[in-house]
Amino acid sequence: MKEKILRKLFLGFIQTHILYHAGKGTIYGSWMIEELRRHGYQISAGTLYPLLHELHETGLLEKSEKVVGGKMRKYYSLTRAGEEVLEDAREKALELVKELEE
Repeated sequence: MKEKILRKLFLGFIQTHILYHAGKGTIYGSWMIEELRRHGYQISAGTLYPLLHELHETGLLEKSEKVVGGKMRKYYSLTRAGEEVLEDAREKALELVKELEE
């Protein structure tokens, strides 16, 4: 039960990381996996790519494609709607951190 709850929480954190980095500049999957590892998340491509797809389908990320090394690479950047969601997430995260520190 604990693992299931933590997984749900961490998926939300991961989505917030994705939105944050996509707001800083264009991202792509393998780079994002490495960036998340830097933050202590062990995430597989099989978990990340559906998240990127969902964020794109819901209008939070914009997608473009480019051939790199003979392979098609998908690049993602933050949309205006994504900026709004990220700002809401930032406010809620800061509020939670303040409460946790009490």
